[in-house]
Amino acid sequence: MRAFTLVELMIVVAIIGVLAALAVVGVRRYLSASRIAEAKGTVGAIARSAALAYDQERNISEIPSSGGIYIANTHRLCTSATPVPANINQVQGTKYQPDNAVNSDFGTGSSLVGWLCLGFSINEPVHFQYHYNAGGGYLSSGLTGAPVPSEDDAFEAAAQGDLDGDGNVSTFARVGEVQNGNVTMSTSIFIHNESE
Repeated sequence: MRAFTLVELMIVVAIIGVLAALAVVGVRRYLSASRIAEAKGTVGAIARSAALAYDQERNISEIPSSGGIYIANTHRLCTSATPVPANINQVQGTKYQPDNAVNSDFGTGSSLVGWLCLGFSINEPVHFQYHYNAGGGYLSSGLTGAPVPSEDDAFEAAAQGDLDGDGNVSTFARVGEVQNGNVTMSTSIFIHNESE
């Protein structure tokens, strides 16, 4: 009966070490890709919510004319929402659990303002700070290659995050604007510093 030599055992240990290192790198890439997918999916969902909200008739309170006709029904973009979470440091290298209670996080706004107007919320923990800006204040403004709306009657759905907590921020944004009574959105999501 032959036993293993020390060299053979060292080779087996070295192979196991290399495989373990490859597994760690693979898991890190997988986690990063899933978090980036969260940002892309959520930004797309916010942009679609903005377009759907615009397509709804908004009744504006008025006194009808003598003929009893209401003329103030109109389509409107929801006005800007408060970022969730309020500070990007709350997702710096960690997750944030949104509070969807009334007047908190995605529970803020009204029928014409913010998240309630959009009808948008997230219940699961998030790795990014989410924004909805209408009429200006776009996060992507000034970033090379970013689509910037040409009209004031426009919006941006965006996410910013620092997944590894190193101070470098990634940005994901999709913009839309009203053209001829319809919302037209950018053909893709703009990404800046995806992997930080």
